[in-house]
Amino acid sequence: MFSAFRTIVARDLLLAMRRRSDVLTTLFFFVIVISLFPLGIGPELNTLRLIAPGVFWVAALLASMLALEKLFFVDYQDGALEQMLLTPQPLSILVLGKVFAHWLVTGLPLVLLSPLLGLQYDLSGETIAVLMFTLLIGTPTLGLIGAIGAALTLGIRGGGVLVSLLVLPLYIPVLIFGAGAVEAEASGLGGAGHLSMLGAILLVSILAAPLATAAALRISAE
Repeated sequence: MFSAFRTIVARDLLLAMRRRSDVLTTLFFFVIVISLFPLGIGPELNTLRLIAPGVFWVAALLASMLALEKLFFVDYQDGALEQMLLTPQPLSILVLGKVFAHWLVTGLPLVLLSPLLGLQYDLSGETIAVLMFTLLIGTPTLGLIGAIGAALTLGIRGGGVLVSLLVLPLYIPVLIFGAGAVEAEASGLGGAGHLSMLGAILLVSILAAPLATAAALRISAE
């Protein structure tokens, strides 16, 4: 099973490198949204520090949704999805590999960019560290939950809008605990409780989301 996981990750990373525009669109969107707020609100540092957790997390949430529609669409179009459905390997493992590869090219870069963008909001080093950690464990959760919506709307016209309607309500707990951890750290209260909840959501998502996504793919392919 690990060999199948590793193969699907390597394959999707190679395909992502051939479609760099999709990857760069997500990154540019994240950078532009976060950079526009200081320009629109002004240089008041107290205000920027106050809104920074929400801005970062909403930008990460919206950026992650941009690429969701194409998570399975290319495989659906070229017939690779049908082959994955027929393979003896568990489909949930293949789904987990695809989501992990998707996170490597769309989620991990957001984590790495966040310290640089955090300087615009005058965030302290400790707050930026917590922000990075929340994004590190929160963005995979967004990908796992989003994969369910992407699988359910596969092949449906206007699937991007439907994905948004399906997954946005499920993203709310991740948004609350992710932004809450950064706010708590910035105010001196400590974000351990929020981080624990965020980690618990990630564990549940790793266990349940690939199975739900695999079932949704089988339904969509019929």
